[in-house]
Amino acid sequence: MENLEKIEKTAIIIPARLNSSRLKNKLLLCAKNKPVIQWVYEAAEKSKLASNVIVACDSEEIYNVVKGFGGNVEMTSTEHKSGSDRIAEVVKRHPEIEYILNLQGDEPQMDSDVIDSLINALHNSTADISTLLRKITDKEQIESPNCVKCVFNSENYALYFSRYPIPYKRNEEAAEYYAHIGMYAYRRESLLKMTSLPMAMIEKTESLEQLRALYNGMTIKIILTNLNPVGIDTIQDFEKFKSIAEAD
Repeated sequence: MENLEKIEKTAIIIPARLNSSRLKNKLLLCAKNKPVIQWVYEAAEKSKLASNVIVACDSEEIYNVVKGFGGNVEMTSTEHKSGSDRIAEVVKRHPEIEYILNLQGDEPQMDSDVIDSLINALHNSTADISTLLRKITDKEQIESPNCVKCVFNSENYALYFSRYPIPYKRNEEAAEYYAHIGMYAYRRESLLKMTSLPMAMIEKTESLEQLRALYNGMTIKIILTNLNPVGIDTIQDFEKFKSIAEAD
């Protein structure tokens, strides 16, 4: 009965911003006659632990598309600086929601079992937030500032996230690197707390909002995965996803 109650209080919320600096209207691009936002929504619906999926959008274009394929969607302010802020606006309207999974609107290949692993990790720990890492060995990825790295402790709690290769390889043969996949599960109170706090110096420096949580003593549980989803940031990313989708 306890598990059923938790499922009823868990929502997947997809922040969906129309304008993107690198690829215009990317959430509305179509593969196999479905827009990217619909691919993401349908992946979320496969979750066994979440009882609700909501798109939090900032434009009538996305709102109408989601309504068109029968999805739940709510309008939010166009002034939000981050997806977490957009999600928090929706959560404040829904006092029944206690757990939130932040699923990026440009991650159409996200696996439902991975989604559920994050929700489950939050339900079964005292962490404020849970998120995903995957081990990487490719030198280009390790050194790329677009690939966010994370170091964590023996209990799988994050110590720090950085665009820089961390840990520094003073002893190269001992170094292991883990890339962050930007999907989070939050407790309600943790999300609302984080989004009410001012930006921390380390967050401003690295442009990583999860550092605001760490700076303020919040805990982030790490889940390791082999998943390597295609996030859509460029037209090349979209063409890669489209070729995968159309091959199925």
